[in-house]
Amino acid sequence: MSIRIGIFGYGNLGKGIECGIRQNPDMELAAVFTRRDPSTVKTIFEGVNVVSADDVENYADKIDVMIMCGGSATDLPVQTPAMAKLYNVIDSFDTHARIAEHFANVDKTAKEGGKTAIISVGWDPGLFSLNRLYADAILPEGQNYTFWGKGISQGHSDAIRRIDGVADARQYTVPVPEAVEAVRSGSNPELTTRMKHTRECYVVAKDGADKARIEQEIKSMPNYFADYDTTVTFVTQQELDENHGGLPHQGIVLRSGCTGANKEHTHIIEYSLKLDSNPEFTSSVLLAYARAAYKLNKAGDTGCKTVFDVAPAMLSPKSSADIVQYL
Repeated sequence: MSIRIGIFGYGNLGKGIECGIRQNPDMELAAVFTRRDPSTVKTIFEGVNVVSADDVENYADKIDVMIMCGGSATDLPVQTPAMAKLYNVIDSFDTHARIAEHFANVDKTAKEGGKTAIISVGWDPGLFSLNRLYADAILPEGQNYTFWGKGISQGHSDAIRRIDGVADARQYTVPVPEAVEAVRSGSNPELTTRMKHTRECYVVAKDGADKARIEQEIKSMPNYFADYDTTVTFVTQQELDENHGGLPHQGIVLRSGCTGANKEHTHIIEYSLKLDSNPEFTSSVLLAYARAAYKLNKAGDTGCKTVFDVAPAMLSPKSSADIVQYL
């Protein structure tokens, strides 16, 4: 039987899920839920069932896992706990400073509903989180470093678009090259948040909007821009579409550690990703963890989980005999 997937929210991430399901033979798309008028939503493929978000409760027996595709700034903190009462859910909540709070809220409602939720799934948090944990366990004497970009952050771009007076926006996260090289040298540098990355924002303001106020709101936004050197450039919609229309991203996780009687041997663990489409890759990770949520719920394991709680074999549709071939 196919795992029946629901998509809650139909933006770039939702479209990526729609495409990704077609690469997973054990899954099928049951419905797309939208806050817009369903008749105005054009899906990538024909025959997709598009439903008003107001009717989501009527599909509880038709969907095995609901993938939450809203933004971390305002959507997911409300939507994921609400949906976890009704469905097994997956989300990509990426506000690192609030993950513990989000976990507690989702855990409560998922347990009430007898459902399984996996939050903060993607590449960071997500795959990069796993690599930080593995590296820390393997080289206890050392330090982790994470660099994102250069690439467009969906969550940060969405946070800018929520500001009054903003019509559209793209935000690039850019590693500071000198910081990356210092880590790779094995010198274990002490780097502040501001020393590791800069942020470049390209913003389309609505007619008559106060650009000075918008720039100030961006640069002072906690958890997103306040701790970084941030530049804000106002552009036209045409310039944004022509010069910043794609959604690429990349990143590196490194651990610099040492071993030996006198800690004389230095080791660098490095894991990197280079993504042509951030939302499509993130969608692929979400789908793998949707499979895990389905398996966990079938086994009676309810409540909220993170990627740390999911065994790698749970992500795969392959049998144990097939999986062992990867060793």
